[in-house]
Amino acid sequence: MGKVYLTKRLEFSASHRYHNEAWERARNERVFGACNRAPGHGHNYLLEVTVGGSVTDDTGMVVNLFDLKVLLLDMLVEFDHKHLNLDTPYFAHRNPTTENIATVFWSVLSARRDLASLERIRLYEDEDLYADVTPALIAGGEARVVRRYHFPAGHRVEGSDRSRGEGAPVSGVCQSPLLHGHNYTVEVAITGPIDRDTGMVTDLAVLDRSVRDTVIARFGGRTINEDPVFHGTVVTGETVSRVVWELLAAQTAGGRLEFVRIVESPDAAFDYTGAPAR
Repeated sequence: MGKVYLTKRLEFSASHRYHNEAWERARNERVFGACNRAPGHGHNYLLEVTVGGSVTDDTGMVVNLFDLKVLLLDMLVEFDHKHLNLDTPYFAHRNPTTENIATVFWSVLSARRDLASLERIRLYEDEDLYADVTPALIAGGEARVVRRYHFPAGHRVEGSDRSRGEGAPVSGVCQSPLLHGHNYTVEVAITGPIDRDTGMVTDLAVLDRSVRDTVIARFGGRTINEDPVFHGTVVTGETVSRVVWELLAAQTAGGRLEFVRIVESPDAAFDYTGAPAR
């Protein structure tokens, strides 16, 4: 039988502060912004742990869900309702960033011999920021962070469907020449090593500015078809994801752009992974 993957989700609350003791105050404030303010701030974290394995004949399960829940709750005792910098030994000399916390969870859980094969840990700091670690990422000394952004925009799907002859309208609901709109979500995934000084894969403040200035200010509240970058191009979720990738590919401050995901509606999302920026 093939491998089956099972994901368990748990919530916990904790506070943290981003601070590098080796830096002067001005540099800490410049690099970490509001996250450097003492004594810190809190989050309601969402932890997803994915394990994999074969379904056993006697139980019909990869792992007993109750046992997995107990194991995870036992781990979270050290972190839940704690100030991560002050109340845990893991962050005495490193920042409790989302990616560092996920890496710590990986080291704790991967040491458990009674746990099925650990496949992924995903930690949400909030609904618009999460970090992933997997066996491949850990082996490469890396982590992945995904940041979500939102903007409304209108578009028309105008083009040809070659399977039905040149000049035929694009099929589906969007074939109407009338303008319609979406509340788009853009997910930007950055992968790379965790910086020892900051605890981050990439400078999120720089990424936020890049997305705001390059994507949201350009397309938000506008008709996407009117932008010159889409002239001669059918405006679909696929082409929007490609264009956003191309606009952001050379602008990451640390790490590499892994993928761009455009969520057009709750039922439609489009991922684009292009060539790495040179």
